[in-house]
Amino acid sequence: MKNLTRLLSLFCLTGLMLVSCEGPMGLQGEAGLDGKDGIDGKDANETCKQCHNPGVVSAKMAEFDYSKHNYGEAAFEEAGNATCGPCHNSEAFKYVCKNNVPATYTLNSSTGKYSNDYVATSATAFGEFNCTTCHASLHTNYVLGDFAPLTNAAAVQMTMWKGAKSINLTQDNGISNLCVKCHQPRPMSTSSTLSNGDVVDYAALAANPGNVYYDSSVGNASPNKLVPSYRTHVHYGTVGAVYAGKGGVEFTGSQTYTNSTHTTAASCEDCHMYTVSGRTGGHTFFPTLTSCNQTGCHSSAITTSSTTFYVTPRNEIKTLLNQLAAKINAVGGGTDILHVNNDSEENLWYTGTTNHYDGYLNIYDPSTNPNGVWRNPAPSNSWTQASKDYNLTLTVFPSLKNVVLGSMINFQFTLRESSLGIHNFKYSKALLTNSIEAMTAAGY
Repeated sequence: MKNLTRLLSLFCLTGLMLVSCEGPMGLQGEAGLDGKDGIDGKDANETCKQCHNPGVVSAKMAEFDYSKHNYGEAAFEEAGNATCGPCHNSEAFKYVCKNNVPATYTLNSSTGKYSNDYVATSATAFGEFNCTTCHASLHTNYVLGDFAPLTNAAAVQMTMWKGAKSINLTQDNGISNLCVKCHQPRPMSTSSTLSNGDVVDYAALAANPGNVYYDSSVGNASPNKLVPSYRTHVHYGTVGAVYAGKGGVEFTGSQTYTNSTHTTAASCEDCHMYTVSGRTGGHTFFPTLTSCNQTGCHSSAITTSSTTFYVTPRNEIKTLLNQLAAKINAVGGGTDILHVNNDSEENLWYTGTTNHYDGYLNIYDPSTNPNGVWRNPAPSNSWTQASKDYNLTLTVFPSLKNVVLGSMINFQFTLRESSLGIHNFKYSKALLTNSIEAMTAAGY
């Protein structure tokens, strides 16, 4: 056994010696041909600096910090809401634009109910507004040209009309259509429980002003199609529709429905994105009157003291809003129907009327309007018993004719466009004047 071990050790040692031995290196072969020179790559850093410098992106972001698109809370509140997301969440907005989601309503043949097709998905209903919300082509080629095209410049289907009407502001290559995509009223829908959930027929309201739309003696039951509540309204973004001269309940009256010059001669950008001055212009989106003559629209400067183009038209629209509010409140027989909000910060339309109406109805709701004076016709099952009992002590909300509901819509419509007629004075005046005349004819 010892001899075998010695023999194996000898073999291993011999093998290692053979492996470790190496002979002298041979002669070097001839050098091969030189390879072809490659093409220099792009200097990515230099490309990025076209945009990412103090004069472009840095400046725009500093301006955007002052914009309500930036510091508003709706993006957080509506996260996950596929219905509200298209106007409140960046990714949802890009989704409906990219996929050309129609603003239509579809009737379910099985249930007999309508559903709104203009929705995003739960997976895209998130995100605060940022650069890519409007400039969807950013970081495509990493050059200045990526700021265009905008996310949307095509004609915009109006959700409040189930897509049957569209807004197309063609000036400045349709840039205003980007703004109108969100800044339009939402549909006022009928109850999906008492009715089929279809949108309220504005044309029928105007054509049959004397018909009863909501019967208080019936309340929260069929044949009523809509039950009034604190939030019976057309939402807040009415400016796009007012600017385009579309979307109101157009009662017949002494005024014809025409548009001011702004509708075809000016774009949203002209006034809301003019040269930055303090907290106005640029990507702050706050309008500045300086733009009125600088952009070539007006021959002389417009200021807050200008009589013809500022003071007088705004006073006229405010007077008409006050008059229509009085007519609507007369339906309450001495108790206002319209809700007052005396908080000048909370009420975005505080200066729009003398009494500081905000467009809501003064109907009780323990959560949204605990001081409401009118009985809620449809108390929620989620209310406490104490809230339900208190609601029963309040006065029954009155019946509403078509002319009253239509006038309430027009009041909200013109109040919440926020400029007191500057966006489209002629259309605003026609809606308010003809509503007042229709209410007068109905005995209010």
